[in-house]
Amino acid sequence: MRGHYKIFLGMAAGVGKTYRMLQEGRAELEAGRDVVIGYLEPHDRAETEAQADGLDQVPPRRLTYREVDFVEMDLPALLERSPELCLVDELAHTNAPGLEHAKRYQDIADVLEAGIDVYSTVNVQHLESLNDKVTELTGARVRETFPDSVLSDADEIVLVDLTPGALIERLRAGKVYPEARVPSALNGFFRVENLEALREVALRQVAEDVEAKRLRVDMLAPREDRLIDRAAPQAVGERLLALVTPQPASQRIVRRAWRSAQRLGAELDVLIVLAREPSDGEREQIEAFRRLGSLLGAYVIVEEGDDVVAVATRVARERRSTYVLIGTPAPRSGLRRLGAPLTERLLRALPGIDLRIVADRSKREWGRRR
Repeated sequence: MRGHYKIFLGMAAGVGKTYRMLQEGRAELEAGRDVVIGYLEPHDRAETEAQADGLDQVPPRRLTYREVDFVEMDLPALLERSPELCLVDELAHTNAPGLEHAKRYQDIADVLEAGIDVYSTVNVQHLESLNDKVTELTGARVRETFPDSVLSDADEIVLVDLTPGALIERLRAGKVYPEARVPSALNGFFRVENLEALREVALRQVAEDVEAKRLRVDMLAPREDRLIDRAAPQAVGERLLALVTPQPASQRIVRRAWRSAQRLGAELDVLIVLAREPSDGEREQIEAFRRLGSLLGAYVIVEEGDDVVAVATRVARERRSTYVLIGTPAPRSGLRRLGAPLTERLLRALPGIDLRIVADRSKREWGRRR
């Protein structure tokens, strides 16, 4: 039987996720359960380290790769130890090369499959589908991400909340980072407007996850046991199709489309139409889209054709799409006025299918392919 998975989610470092995880782990230990720390990042925080006292810990694995020393969770030792409950910090962490898995959330999946319960921690900005949103809000691109499915598949999500003002006070008091890092943090990621935005994102994420879980339970329950709110929107049978070009800026459309699909309880297809043999750079981008699709749980389709609308129309009908999403069309000028806009052609070709335009500040998306 798969282990029970509880994730402690926060808006930023320092809100108390690890402290809360250890606190609940200690309570389980006092209740008589076999509890161990699989991996802990105390960040030299005295209060956090104090919570770890008395808890058994699997010694971390130390290794060197290209003359750089790494300290990682020892997955084989943890599985051999086989506790009832394991505490694992920072699930979005990227492992050193050569270990069993590339990411810590994959290590955790092995632990859960072994029937071991897991408590873990993560900040909301590491969610793959929020990567563009967080960059817009904070100006910083988060490099370590994890699939949204990890969060949605968790049995419990605990939002560890703290007001931006209280977090900034903790930062100034040296309870988050060493004193030397405080000024740059206050002027960068920890600006109050950033923290307010991230807090709102974290609150909304948990609310959406709860609603998605309720929808899945309703749909899987026997018909006679379902409690259907007749006034609530029903998302049964919805399917989204995102049209993208093989360039990095288009990943924004995929992430936005995936979040729309999640809210609708729908599936997502991603369509790339190639009018010619792709260049090496385009091939790399297609592979990047396949990886992103794998992370998000979207199906990536690559088709050849000179007419984007004709290909999109055929694929939308084959996939029974109910929504089509495209990037912001580029401004029309000169001879381009002679042809109908992409949006108009799609609306004519796909009657009964909703067309949505995803706001894109780069303005380098499908509007250029008419």
